[in-house]
Amino acid sequence: MTELARLQKLIAHSGITSRRGAEEMIKAGRVTVDGVAAHLGQKVLREVVTVEVDGVRLPIRPNLVYYLVNKPAGVVSTAADPQGRPTVIDLVPSDPRVYPVGRLDADSEGLLLLTNDGDLTNLITHPSHGISKTYSVLVEGMPTTAEVRRLETGVDLDDGHAAAISARLLDASRDRALLEVTMSEGRKREVRRMCEAIGHPVIQLFRTAIGPLKDPGLKTGASRPLTMQEVRSLYAAATAS
Repeated sequence: MTELARLQKLIAHSGITSRRGAEEMIKAGRVTVDGVAAHLGQKVLREVVTVEVDGVRLPIRPNLVYYLVNKPAGVVSTAADPQGRPTVIDLVPSDPRVYPVGRLDADSEGLLLLTNDGDLTNLITHPSHGISKTYSVLVEGMPTTAEVRRLETGVDLDDGHAAAISARLLDASRDRALLEVTMSEGRKREVRRMCEAIGHPVIQLFRTAIGPLKDPGLKTGASRPLTMQEVRSLYAAATAS
């Protein structure tokens, strides 16, 4: 059953401002409903309309949840696994049902978003938006400056050319090095294959950021809900891409 809800109340409940602040946003022309400027006192069906503030979509649909997970190695990034391996779904509450946004390889670790917000999922995963993901990558050997630069200029893989937004050397010892690599796409095992292509196979890979979203204090295997500010920052990053 759907019910009409007052627009300024929905905006205030999203956590970005107070009821009075929402009214001021509407008066200033900063709010649109399905692409049309909103007006004070307007009521909407929150299940079907698209509300934007300053051009950034506002998640107003009921029962939306967002979890950030620090995925351990050995856990698969799917809703179910025919081989019976543990999945990221096991790391969050079972109700309401959520799904991983993109994937991390089973042997990779780090941040992964789970949600039932299909709009945000499509924005983050669609190649045209290219929201960045940053990885801390431990590799074999000592990459030269030229080899690290090749990750940025690009390497040819069996499924096409691949290039990082940025790549830099963080630390190195005699037989291994730590790189930071930021990507705008996420083809299967792409970072691993790129490092292999420059002659430095990956020992360990950890995703440290999804766009603006980071949490260095989140323990391995732990999860937490996102704040509304974090959700909005993801929408803004995907919209700006």
